[in-house]
Amino acid sequence: MRLAVPWRPFFARIFTAALAIAWLLATPCQSQAAGPTPKRILMLHSYGLRFQPWTDYSEALRAGISQRPFVTFQDHSLLNARAASDKSDAAFVDYLRALNHDQQPDLIIAIGSPAANFVQAHRKDLFPTTPMLFTLVERRRVDLDKLTEYDTVVAVANNDVAFFDNVVRVLPQTKTIAIVVGASPGETFWRNELAKSTALFADRVQFRWYDELSFEDMLKDAANLPPHSAIFWLGLTVDAAGVTHEGNSAFSRLFDAANAPIFFHDATFFGRGIVGGPMQVIAGQGKKAAEVALRILDGERAGDIKPTFVVPAAPMFDWRQMQRWGISESRLPPGSTIYFREPSVWERYWWQISLITGVILLQGGLISTLLREHHRRHLAEVQSRQRMAELAHVNRFSTAGELTATIAHEINQPLGSILTNAETAQLILKSQNPDIAGLAEIVDDILRDDRRASEVIRRMRSLLKKAPFELKKLDLNDLVRETIEFLSMLAVGRKVELIEQIMPEALPILGDRIQLQQVILNLVVNAIEAMKDTPSESRIISIQTSRAEGSAELSVSDCGSGIPKDQLKEVFEPFFTSKAEGMGMGLSIAHTIVEAHQGTIAAKNRDHGGATFTIRLPLV
Repeated sequence: MRLAVPWRPFFARIFTAALAIAWLLATPCQSQAAGPTPKRILMLHSYGLRFQPWTDYSEALRAGISQRPFVTFQDHSLLNARAASDKSDAAFVDYLRALNHDQQPDLIIAIGSPAANFVQAHRKDLFPTTPMLFTLVERRRVDLDKLTEYDTVVAVANNDVAFFDNVVRVLPQTKTIAIVVGASPGETFWRNELAKSTALFADRVQFRWYDELSFEDMLKDAANLPPHSAIFWLGLTVDAAGVTHEGNSAFSRLFDAANAPIFFHDATFFGRGIVGGPMQVIAGQGKKAAEVALRILDGERAGDIKPTFVVPAAPMFDWRQMQRWGISESRLPPGSTIYFREPSVWERYWWQISLITGVILLQGGLISTLLREHHRRHLAEVQSRQRMAELAHVNRFSTAGELTATIAHEINQPLGSILTNAETAQLILKSQNPDIAGLAEIVDDILRDDRRASEVIRRMRSLLKKAPFELKKLDLNDLVRETIEFLSMLAVGRKVELIEQIMPEALPILGDRIQLQQVILNLVVNAIEAMKDTPSESRIISIQTSRAEGSAELSVSDCGSGIPKDQLKEVFEPFFTSKAEGMGMGLSIAHTIVEAHQGTIAAKNRDHGGATFTIRLPLV
């Protein structure tokens, strides 16, 4: 226990030294933290901290000045600016002096006309050597002659005539303009100033002044304005009933009630319902005022800074209000800018429209190409069919030449019978007792033979007739029988036996009678030619019809030498022939005709010699 006692003074001394060192280290930091003395700015607001457009302007001005460090703001409102009485001015001056007795402000900023008038009226009593900046005031509200060496101005310079000229320019049929203005001293001043400009338009426009109305009466009148009217919003702080109004809410109520377009030159209200025109832009004014304020705070004397007057910016218009009131873009002043324009369908969906248009054009091009190709193909098919018909016609003439002897024999038979019957009838008529019954039989024979000869000629004319391709409903069995009958004499002359196996049921098809008849004719004549070297007792041609798988089938078989196997696939090619005197077009024409009837034709060799040609045509 005694060993611990000597250490206590030692630790106490160390602790005391540490505290001393810490205090010494902290002292420079505290001195440095104090830094330069902040600049104090006294901001005097004309109507209050929540009155448009002054509120937006003061915020923009404050933001610009706050870029400089070590700045503090002291805000005060001239509540008496709304009334005509100035009895409280002296007391307010004393209040401000007392409030800043220990440390005067480094800069006074008067925002709005009432604040500017107040400051100029009491300059000698209100910090006479403190720099002062007048801003958000129209140049007509500043008495430049009363400016001291410590004062400067950033004001706006409006052209009232240009504002009303803008109204009648964009709405040339305007007959009435209602001017919204209050009854406070400042508003009364502007009502009188504006009356000087409106007098220039008195010959074409009637003006209505709302300074003697309560706000409720203003709303009623604005809702019942006559056609071709407009409203000019000059501002409303205090109405004729003495009621104070905040700019934003009052304007919104007026916009909702009015039946006419509203114009104003302060950009604070742009986008909230005014049509547009030359605009005083808050951002531009605030920026210039902040620049001047910073120059003063940096030591430049206010009186050496030349007063600045901001003119309205280029005209700007609200597209939505233009559409609402039917204002044409062509009537806008040169250099105007249109805001809030709703993008067109093209601007919104240009790439989708371009893509769809491209696809449609591509499809249109493809469709056009397909239609053109279809037309060309159809034309080629028509031309091919015409050529085929012409070749078929030539082929029929060629076949008819081969049938000349047969046709002559077939016609000579009825003609010979007619001659014999006529001579017999002549002898009976010369007898003393003519046999009338016999004569009747002879006349019947003559008529029958005449019809037989006529039928031979009709068939020949039908075969040789040049007619367009025409599909009609036919019975394949009847067509085969008619063709066989036509070829019967040729078969007899060539010592060929025609065996027909026609099914009893009808085989209805759609076809061209002449062309299908020619196909059968070609197949039978080819079969006869194929058997010219075959013994006469073996010259048999079988013609058979049947129904197979929903199709009408016709087969022509012969007992000739058949078709060489290496030539089976070529028999239907143009100019292919196994006969020295043949043209090689018969089977090619037959193949073309069958395909034109949506059918098929095939050739094959029989097991015991000869060939078979089979045709299939769709049933109807």
